[in-house]
Amino acid sequence: MSLASLKTVSLQRFSLNFAANIIATLWMLVGSTRAFSWVKPTFIQFAVFALLALGSNVLFSWLAAENGSIFNEQGLVSYLIWPMIILLGGIILARRSGNQTLVFVPVVLWLVADTLSALLQSLVQFLGSYGWLPDWSYSLLPILFLVLFLWQTLALLWIFSRRLRIPWWERVIVLVGAVALLTIWQRNVADQPIFKQIPVEPVLAEAALYEQPRLLQQALNSIDPSTSGKTDWYFMGVAGFSGQDVFRSEINKVRELFDVRFGTSGHSLSLINNTYSWLDEPIATKTSILRGLKKIGQQMNADEDVLFLTLSSHGNENIIQLANPPLAMENLDAAWLREALDASGIRWRVIVVSACYSGSFIDELASPTTVVITASAADKASFGCTNTAEMTYFGQAFFAESLRGNTSFESAFKAARLRVNERESAMGFEPSEPQMVIGSLMETALPAFEQVLFDKTRPPVASIINDSDSIAINIAEDSASGQPVANTAITAN
Repeated sequence: MSLASLKTVSLQRFSLNFAANIIATLWMLVGSTRAFSWVKPTFIQFAVFALLALGSNVLFSWLAAENGSIFNEQGLVSYLIWPMIILLGGIILARRSGNQTLVFVPVVLWLVADTLSALLQSLVQFLGSYGWLPDWSYSLLPILFLVLFLWQTLALLWIFSRRLRIPWWERVIVLVGAVALLTIWQRNVADQPIFKQIPVEPVLAEAALYEQPRLLQQALNSIDPSTSGKTDWYFMGVAGFSGQDVFRSEINKVRELFDVRFGTSGHSLSLINNTYSWLDEPIATKTSILRGLKKIGQQMNADEDVLFLTLSSHGNENIIQLANPPLAMENLDAAWLREALDASGIRWRVIVVSACYSGSFIDELASPTTVVITASAADKASFGCTNTAEMTYFGQAFFAESLRGNTSFESAFKAARLRVNERESAMGFEPSEPQMVIGSLMETALPAFEQVLFDKTRPPVASIINDSDSIAINIAEDSASGQPVANTAITAN
């Protein structure tokens, strides 16, 4: 049948027309031309569904917006373009076929589909904001939302092409062209939602400019010399990426664990890149890392003492990211870190690198007197770097859980690797495959070093610190619960 023969008869009640248009749209979404038998394309229905579609999209944009977002007129204009294009298409079809009842058919069907799609997206976004979706699903949501946008338009084109009896090869060309156009459009306007956060350029306060040298020197001065004739452990932690709080949280928690439980208080140093800690903690740069290693090397006895060095950040092959805008920094590469460690005179080392592709650091950092532990293999990502998490997946498993119940790094690593693998499998992620390499001389010396570190005579964390707000207590409580810290979005680090 041609479009000229299409007749639509409105029902007497608004509610019946409203319901009929929803049923018509459902038929359209499954590709059936039965949609034409149900659709009731009145001006009132067009106006109502135009308002509903707009309201649904505003709701979704509001739910998806970050705190501090404001109304964005450009986003509203970007949305309104498509119903106007569909309406124009209906006017052209009506004139060409001589059937004025066609004017609102395409746009009513599209607006109803868009309303349903936006409401579904709003529901998914609401559930996700409260962490009620499985962690693996968050990375798929942008693809789902794009598919919904494509589906409603392609379904509309499909039923009209069937009604017009367009040859199959022309249908394919039209649909492929529509997919390309709509996909490019969505990607180009992705940064123009109806509610948008106004980007704020990071600034460095004058006070921070002068406070940083003092903070670094104060931290270096607090590192005490070792006690001759006994093994002392020293701790150094580096949080590299300022844009996510999880790295700062992880390093501070691990330092608290070592200072309180393992007795490194007075022998520890943290270098933290974080947007909000410029006035509180020395930042992590190549310069501060080198100065920290040299100071620790000066205070240590190279034959008796051990350095525990841990780094937490985003990473790439042979790279740990150092970023703290507006300050421009060089990333930390494996070769440079090895040279800095050698120059410091520190002989015995246990190094933990928590980052994506951190296994690529092993070849450079490995030595007869070194233990290297990484959160992933050289070609694998690791997970858990979100602002809402207190520790990364590997950090939680190794530091907060496994080190509490084991008296050797190797057994703690094996337990952590198993926990990480179970968690990643449950989330549907590709395994990160944490790595551990022990140097030949360290294999012999490590048991004695570990006996000092895991000294059973020290009281447990809870008896040392009674403050319920203590980071050490938080670690113990998180671990005792056996529950991972809840995340609203999962990204690789």
